[in-house]
Amino acid sequence: METFEIALIVLGALLMIGALLSGYVKRSFLSLTALYVLVGFALGQGGLAVLDFNAQEGFVKELAILALVVILFRDGLEVEAELLAKQWHLPLRKLIIAMPITAAIITLAGHFIVGLSWLEAALLGALLSPTDPVLSSAVVTNPRVPRLIRNSLNLESGLNDGLALALIIPVAAALKGTSDGMVWWQFMLEDMAIGFAAGIAFGYLASVLIPRSGEGSGIPDHHKVLYALGVALLTYGILSFAGHGNAFIAVYVCAITLGVRRADIRDYFNSGAEEIVELVKLGIFVVFGSILTVQALFSDGWAAVAVVVVTLTVARTAGVWLSLIGNRERLSTQTKAFMSWFGPKGVATMTYSLFLLALGIPGATEVTNLAALCVVTSIIAHGLTDTPGANWIGRVAAAAREKAQRDGQPVPPDAIV
Repeated sequence: METFEIALIVLGALLMIGALLSGYVKRSFLSLTALYVLVGFALGQGGLAVLDFNAQEGFVKELAILALVVILFRDGLEVEAELLAKQWHLPLRKLIIAMPITAAIITLAGHFIVGLSWLEAALLGALLSPTDPVLSSAVVTNPRVPRLIRNSLNLESGLNDGLALALIIPVAAALKGTSDGMVWWQFMLEDMAIGFAAGIAFGYLASVLIPRSGEGSGIPDHHKVLYALGVALLTYGILSFAGHGNAFIAVYVCAITLGVRRADIRDYFNSGAEEIVELVKLGIFVVFGSILTVQALFSDGWAAVAVVVVTLTVARTAGVWLSLIGNRERLSTQTKAFMSWFGPKGVATMTYSLFLLALGIPGATEVTNLAALCVVTSIIAHGLTDTPGANWIGRVAAAAREKAQRDGQPVPPDAIV
């Protein structure tokens, strides 16, 4: 049987199984995302070899890009104007303080624990510095999680994917010997600035082009969903084709701009594109699982395990706690712990790893194997804890609200849902 037919059989079966289990999953600690990865692993190169995908195939890389673009756009639309205006400083702290600290700690672990060169370790730190918008979405869309936390995690995960790419490119160029005098900080600033400007421009233009409801447009609701999806794909495509500016940042900022100016489009997209998002998530995680092998994941033995532990616990926790010192909201210990833990690694790291493999960057294989083990562990660990974690922080917030009401005090910002 051809690979395409086999893929359709697997996709169809997983869609049916996922739908049948969805109600049970919502009431338990189980995670469909973790299930997809494990099924992909069982049917892929590391298991029964039913699915035959190669990490260096264009299809795998392009599927990862598509998943990242769709999720970034969906999350960008979720950003509310009021929260963006009042609560921008928390995600900014995590972007400019926590993210570099996280990358630096992972770099040290890669060099001293695994024995990577400093450039290879820096590449590993850059790959694992962003948080994943796909895995974070289960938390940032959960109404039980306080709005401040959801907004902070959403903005962080949406912007740090693009920032990570701006870090990865100069390091990869140095490893390959093609940097040609590239000044990393200048490249990073230009890359981000063009991405921001393009995102605002495309989002504004998209908000003007489509008529508002009641203006005689006659556009069906589902076509408004397709319009928004087209804006996302067009924004990424134009920036990538031009070769200037960060396309991922442009997509996210475009979505924020469109959502702020046209809340109706945001509502249509959220109600009509959920199935598309789930389908893309299923596809990328099954394919990702299918290209993994135990031998590759644990090629560095216990040193690889140690790097995973440092990445998911020490690096992220240190970065977040240090970045939140002196914050004006005076966040509770529980809120800081929650935001420290929910910094999952996923599609962005996978996508950039595939880029590096395709470019033949020296040392990329070992670095991407370490990154892949972190991603697999994160998918399982964060996938199994997102619902219980959201329920826990919801109970903490409810208790804080009740206490504030009893004492006649204002409700803490991190307890407002």
